[in-house]
This record gives sequence, C-alpha cells and structure tokens, in this order.
Amino acid sequence: MRTIEVSDQHAKRQFLDLPFSIYRDDPQWICPLLNDIESVFDPQKNNFFSFGRCTRWILVDEQNNTLGRIAAFINDKKAYNEIQPTGGCGFFECINDQHAANMLFDQAKSWLIDHGMQAMNGPINFGENDMWWGLLVDGFSKPFYGMNYNPPYYKSLFESYGFKEKYAQISNKIDVKKGLPEKVIKISNWVVKRNGYVFRHLDTSNVSKYARDFKEIYNDAWKDFENFTEVTDATIEETINKIKPVMDPKLIWFAYTPANEPVAFVMILPDTNELIKGLKGRLNLIGKLKFIWNKLTVKHTRMRAVIMGTKEKFRNQGLESCLFMKLQEYTLPLNQYEELELSWVGDFNAKMLALHEAVGARYSKKHSTYLCKF
Repeated sequence: MRTIEVSDQHAKRQFLDLPFSIYRDDPQWICPLLNDIESVFDPQKNNFFSFGRCTRWILVDEQNNTLGRIAAFINDKKAYNEIQPTGGCGFFECINDQHAANMLFDQAKSWLIDHGMQAMNGPINFGENDMWWGLLVDGFSKPFYGMNYNPPYYKSLFESYGFKEKYAQISNKIDVKKGLPEKVIKISNWVVKRNGYVFRHLDTSNVSKYARDFKEIYNDAWKDFENFTEVTDATIEETINKIKPVMDPKLIWFAYTPANEPVAFVMILPDTNELIKGLKGRLNLIGKLKFIWNKLTVKHTRMRAVIMGTKEKFRNQGLESCLFMKLQEYTLPLNQYEELELSWVGDFNAKMLALHEAVGARYSKKHSTYLCKF
C-alpha cells in the first residue's frame, strides 16, 4: 500500500469515488454534492486559504485500487491558540483495516509536523464547524446534509491510532408536529409584550442588509468561545451562495430592538439530502434537472438549525423562545415538516444544552472531535 497526494484529475476522481464502495451496502448514506467537497480544496472558492493551507491523499494497493483517503489542514488563525500548535485532518474514509488507517493518519501527521504542528484535531473541516465536523459515534440514523456520517468501525480506527476525544458534539431534535412546550409559548408572548422586540425573516431582496446583521450578531454572540475567530464578509457571502438553492427565507429569522438594533438570529435550512438522494453527488446536466424536479415535487419533512446566536447583553431575555415561536407559526400550518435537528452543541456548552432542553428537544446523535498529540 502507498499514499498518493491528490495532484491530478485521476487522483481527484479516486478521492471522490471512494465513498461509493465504503457505503455500498448502507441504505442510510447519501452522497454529498461532490462540488461542495471539491470547493473545500479550491483556493478560489474557500477563503480559508487566505489564512491557511491544506492538502489531501489517497491510499491505494498494488493494483491501484483505492482503499482510503484523508486531508490535512492548518488554520493559522487557530493553530497557535492551543497549548501545542495544532492542525487538523478530515474527509477520512477507509476500509476496515487498522494498518491502512494508520498509513493515512501517519501521512497527515508527517505533513503537519513538516509545517510546524505538534498535534491534530480530527475529523474536522478546512472551514466553519457547521459542516463536515466530528466523527459519528452514536445515533447512526439518516444524516442531515453537511453532518459527517461514517461506519461505526471508524471509532476504533481513530482511537487505536491514539486519538483521544477532545469534546463531544451533541445533536438534539424537535418533533415539529408535537409543537413547542407551553412554557416556551408563554415566555415568547411575555417577552414580546414587555420589550417590544421585532422579528423579521430573511428578505431575499435585501440580502446584504441581513448579511451585515448576521455578522454583527454572530461576532458578538460567539466571541467568548474557545478558538473563536470573527466571521468575515467573504465567509458570509460564501455561505449565502451555497445555501441559496435550498433555503427557505421564512426559516431564517432575526430579532431586533424597537430601535432596530439586530440582537439575535436563527438560521434553519430544509434538509438538502431530501433533494439530492439518487443524484450520486453529481450536479451535471442530468443531476441539475433531477434537482430542479425534486425541488418542485419533493415536500421537505426535515430541517436543521445550522446556527443561532444572541448578543451577550441580550441573553437570558427569552429571545430564543420568540425565534422558535416564529418558526412554529410558519411551519405548523404547512403540515409537512416532521423533524427539526438543532445544530450540534459541544458538551462543554451547558447553557446551549439547557436551551435545547427548554424548547423540547431530545437527544438524537453524538459526534466526537478527537485530538492526537505527536
């Protein structure tokens, strides 16, 4: 066996095609859009290249059959915030063979050491942590788009190599048709009457205004979390362009003070996997036609809260309850949505986990972000 750096079209195709053999007999797996995967490795489409670098490899046998793949990344904004300089690895796929997995991990480790790193997180993304982040270790149910899905044996491959869990990522879900708890409804009504907050869903005719509001809220809401880096205009633009084909503006809500200061938001998207099942990840001409047809005919039953945030000085005022009420007022009359998965929460974030519980969410699945020290 040997590793090959992905530097030509043939190796790129092997990198992208490998999951089809790994998940051949798994009915739960849906191939993500290959263009989305490739955009991670394209400096023209991924602004993380402006403050970092990445590369990737495949593992092949003597007959050039692809057995595994891995990518390695360094985010200069975060690498040196740790006790030891820390890079990352991700997009790992491998046959059930520890030796093969070790060769892939060794390759990523060697590259990171050559670039001054002393540890690696994994599996992570060379991008924001709302996509392709963490190893699925519990709750092997139908995945939402952008959430890592993998065979159960990957856990053993990581841990046997020496990866230790850094933190657990908990995903909870809400039974949409059951509705929100009565307590949430009462809090929402009280907050609106007492403080006069105004709530607006995304207006696609004025996206730039809501992008500015998103940036202002996000950078205040998340500034105290470990390894926080401010979201940039480029990242917001990139995100909006990615979600345009699937977003429903009435699932993206903002809260404002009576003086029109943006103070909180929640971004929820219909599950893209319901539209791309059967496309095999390809948006060629036939794939695009199928996607358009699915968008016209498929009724979404699942949605996912990608991210939410509330400015620090406006926390503990019940704004989150109000935002969820606005969502319920829109979705319940549609009578089509059944499940809302909330964005994953680190096990260290007790306040957000408590919020999930307060709005009636129940445990769905667990991913793990691992750390391997060299």
